Amino acid sequence: MERIYSQMRCVLLKRDGNGIPLGGIIFSSPPPPSPLSLNFIAQTHSQASPNKDRTVVNRNKAIDDVNSVEDALSMFHSMLRMRPLPSVVRFTQLLGNLSRMKHYSAVISLSKQMDVAGIVPDAYSLNLLINCFCCMKHMPFSLSVLAKIFKFGYEPNTVTLTTLVKGFLLESNIDEAKDCYGKMIEEGCKPNLITYSTLLNGFCKMGNTAAAIQLLRNMEKSTCKPNIVAYNTVIDSLCKDGLIADALELLSAMIRKAILPDVVTYNTLIHGASMLGQWREAIRLFNEMVAQKITPNVQIFSVLVDMLGKEGMVVEAQRVIDIMIRRGIKPNMVTYCSLMDSYCMQGKIEDARKVFVMMIDNGCASNLYGYNILINGYCKNKRIDEALILFEEMPSKGLTPDVVTYCTLIGGLSSIGRTRDAQELLLEMRTHGEVPNCQTYATLLNGLCKNGQLEEAMTLFRDMEENQLELDIVIYNILIEGMCKARNLAAAKELFLESSSKGIQPNVRTYTIMMNGLLDGGLVCEAINLFREMEENGCPPNSCTYNIMIQGLVLNRKISRAVEYTDEMLGKGFSADASTAELFVHLISNGELDTSLQPLILSDS
Repeated sequence: MERIYSQMRCVLLKRDGNGIPLGGIIFSSPPPPSPLSLNFIAQTHSQASPNKDRTVVNRNKAIDDVNSVEDALSMFHSMLRMRPLPSVVRFTQLLGNLSRMKHYSAVISLSKQMDVAGIVPDAYSLNLLINCFCCMKHMPFSLSVLAKIFKFGYEPNTVTLTTLVKGFLLESNIDEAKDCYGKMIEEGCKPNLITYSTLLNGFCKMGNTAAAIQLLRNMEKSTCKPNIVAYNTVIDSLCKDGLIADALELLSAMIRKAILPDVVTYNTLIHGASMLGQWREAIRLFNEMVAQKITPNVQIFSVLVDMLGKEGMVVEAQRVIDIMIRRGIKPNMVTYCSLMDSYCMQGKIEDARKVFVMMIDNGCASNLYGYNILINGYCKNKRIDEALILFEEMPSKGLTPDVVTYCTLIGGLSSIGRTRDAQELLLEMRTHGEVPNCQTYATLLNGLCKNGQLEEAMTLFRDMEENQLELDIVIYNILIEGMCKARNLAAAKELFLESSSKGIQPNVRTYTIMMNGLLDGGLVCEAINLFREMEENGCPPNSCTYNIMIQGLVLNRKISRAVEYTDEMLGKGFSADASTAELFVHLISNGELDTSLQPLILSDS
């Protein structure tokens, strides 16, 4: 980055007495044309002809009609053969068309051909070239074109400034964007609303909301005041950062400056509040929006349906859809699927199925997302056969099951002990070209382990290794827990050590599972050593770890040790869970523990 910045400084600051940059030029440019050649070019570009006006009109119309790179290239080469040559303006219009189609490399290539043909670029064409290099994330080349701007006697303008700032932000170079902004201000370029909007958008996309707020404050003090788009950009960034209170404060400040919120503002705020579970605030904002005669769109209604559903307020979510329909706003696939998911989470599969039918009847095509939601609902409620009927129906609707579909069904089959069917489904998945991911394997491994099929689980695990699938600690946790529950502590220890040797660090759950297995096997000293080891390895125990440890010590009749860990647990702000509390109450009632501990244990449980 220092190299790029030094190039920019070279362009902006190191000029000779004639204003020509002394170095740092990367993009090759032709030698300055002689006065004679400039004269010739000027004549051939502008010689009068009887049909001059009509020709220009026809050329403009043709350029406007270009809508493919092939047409543009054909027209460019035709223009090069014309005599007199069209002006640089006409060529630039054509290149601008290509740029809008995002064919940046083609613009750069044709610009080089214009140089070879002796067509002197104007400021607009050079700015266009800078934009192409910026969009391709080639900032050194953009800066060399900036040098050409100075070389031909032009001055960089606001468009140049904005484009360079955008280029640095596209490369995630906030510091360079700020420096470019500052240097160009020194050169006399005044930023406009597009410049500020570019900076605001860049800062927010990179999570630098503080810089965006500061820039917004600077805009408020300048002659270029922020508009609703600028405020919406910063409000959106605050909401994504979870700072809904700050976003609402900015909304109030905006209104005080007579800039009224629009549907985008409220959409952003309602979504932000819903993501934080602040459903009352989201409803308040919705009512405020309606009171201000701003019509909610389908996105806002969908957010409300999803939010209310996740809060368990399915009746209210259904009511929102009814309001939508009465207002003439057609629910979309997202709206219906959110309601379906809410019904499924409450085990109301028949209601979810009714919403699915309603979605189809109201013009939404059958979709993979809807099928996956219903299949998941049936599997969660142990209605696997009905889930399989939906799965088999999908191809007739033009739908191809994806990895989510297969993973859900594999988990459902495993949960009711049909692990053989789950394994066959995994094979079918591969046959149909769907690649199982780590979660798919984890789901099947978990089913095999819970059904006591540890040999098959290990065979599947080694198959994953042979296929060079990226294993994670979740996979190891499933296998270690399976081995511990089967009292195969040797295999559990081996897997525990193997994960570390492969660079997969045990997490708090791994240690907790292993300690629980050791305590169940009566290996108290090993469990205590592992507890201390996890702290030394930078993995502090959580509430679950302490409770498992205390319960294991009590069951192994290590009461004094259990009390020590209880004191330590309470000192760290954790509390006894129901099982731990019950054990201590039993010990106290049997006279094995001082009754003075009872209020302490029960008050924290």
